[in-house]
Amino acid sequence: MNGQTYTQSGVYSFVNGCGTDVLTLTITPSSTVPSSASACGSYTWAVNGQTYTQSGTYSSVSGCVTSVLTLTITPNSTVPTTASACDSYTWAVNGQTYTQSGTYSSVSGCVTNVLTLTITPSSTVPATASACNSYTWAVNGQTYTQSGTYSSVSGCVTNVLTLTITPSSTVPSTASACGSYTWAVNGQTYTQSGTYSSVSGCVTSVLTLTITPNS
Repeated sequence: MNGQTYTQSGVYSFVNGCGTDVLTLTITPSSTVPSSASACGSYTWAVNGQTYTQSGTYSSVSGCVTSVLTLTITPNSTVPTTASACDSYTWAVNGQTYTQSGTYSSVSGCVTNVLTLTITPSSTVPATASACNSYTWAVNGQTYTQSGTYSSVSGCVTNVLTLTITPSSTVPSTASACGSYTWAVNGQTYTQSGTYSSVSGCVTSVLTLTITPNS
């Protein structure tokens, strides 16, 4: 050998005594191939088959080529959510509408959203009532003074009240009798003078009675 350094491809010869050394030389310039990647949890680099779990800059040399990888690793995460709805529910995370209870998931980047959903069918419970002057509905504690149809929603249940309000009234009457008197309004027999009342529905009958003893 002649101790020479060559930077170009070519055929070089060196005479050594009675011998000639011939060198066929191929020079390949060094090169760098940059790349970048992002992954959730881990990343396997196809260049060298290695799997990485940390962000960083990695290199792999093959011949005269140095591949350089700038890697960003984002940890996987799960975001749980619970919800309840009547009939259907539209999940803001993915815009999907669900009509059945269940557990649903939606992946965005390295985040997995998990929805635990309870769907309750809507129902209607009808009721009727009659009252004098006013009525307080136990379902919602409201007092009504007019006939009508009222509703109250509790959860997925709609209570519907058909209400009849009748104004109270008083019907006065007077009577006189000898010994005793049987009032047709209530079938009661009275032997003393006085004022008596009988309530039927929203009507109060008032009897002013005079009894004269038999002689």
